Amino acid sequence: MIEVTNLSINYGDNTVVDNLSFSLAQKEILMLVGPTGCGKSTILKAIAGLLPIESGEIKHQSWTATAKKHVAPEKRKLGMVFQDFALFPHLTVIENVSFRLKSHEKAEHWLAVLGLSNFKHVKPNQLSGGQKQRVALARTLAHEPALVLLDEPLSSLDAALKDELRWQIRSALKEAGVPAIWVTHDQEEALSIGDKVGVLLNGKLEQLAPPHECYTTPVNKFVARFLGDANFIQGEYSSTEGVVTSIMGKSVIHIHENLEDNVELLVRPEDLNLQANDKGIGKIIWSRYEGKSRLFLVELATGEQLRVRESNTLQLQTGQSVSIAINTASKLNAYNIR
Repeated sequence: MIEVTNLSINYGDNTVVDNLSFSLAQKEILMLVGPTGCGKSTILKAIAGLLPIESGEIKHQSWTATAKKHVAPEKRKLGMVFQDFALFPHLTVIENVSFRLKSHEKAEHWLAVLGLSNFKHVKPNQLSGGQKQRVALARTLAHEPALVLLDEPLSSLDAALKDELRWQIRSALKEAGVPAIWVTHDQEEALSIGDKVGVLLNGKLEQLAPPHECYTTPVNKFVARFLGDANFIQGEYSSTEGVVTSIMGKSVIHIHENLEDNVELLVRPEDLNLQANDKGIGKIIWSRYEGKSRLFLVELATGEQLRVRESNTLQLQTGQSVSIAINTASKLNAYNIR
């Protein structure tokens, strides 16, 4: 496992990671997400020993690093997987994977696990991007690291490759039984692959929780927006009933902060239903075909605009009046208006 406690990192006078704390158990995969410049890659570099830390502690089973006690990268027993693959172009796949190993046994194992046995005598320039990334992962795992750090490993690949490859990487990490910290800018990737998701903003951890919890009960509006489409409807909160009353009626909510009387209710596009209705409270502003679904923008009588995701078979025209209703039985989330 690894434990990070009160970690801060500065670039000159600028604090880029601010008092960060988290722990990671054996076999767990932590996905770090956040906007550009939030400190994701900086955290990986600090854990790898490639950047000095201002304060705090990074503790592994066999070493502890602090601002006053630097541990060299080669002594941390870490594996790193980058988006640019970092393969030796003059070596074959098996030679890349077994580089500095005494035998090819471990390399052969991980190439088989990742479906690359037929390519072991091929040079990197004969491989696709997805194959190169699997070779890079096989090389990392063949060296039996105590922790794997992945810095946006799929960002340079075509969208069609990403879904299958992300699951191959997850399966290989789980088979290796090694914890991993995976930095990504892809919210779907983070929610589907991680055992935990950490959402960062300006170097601070806004929320650290299992993916389902981050999506269904985000701690604030930033997390809600960052992890998916989010609608916010103004309403009035009743502490005695535990409900918010809005133009959509009464909604039972999770209570996760000291709510005031006037709040904003979080409703995801998939939590809403549309129906053509000449006397409805909304009208269609636009619709977008998404393949399996169709996304509508609806303007309510209050002037608020909501995104609604429906089946692609629903045909509604721009300007058409509609009724709109919340379709989920789950508790919703509300936030103070700020």
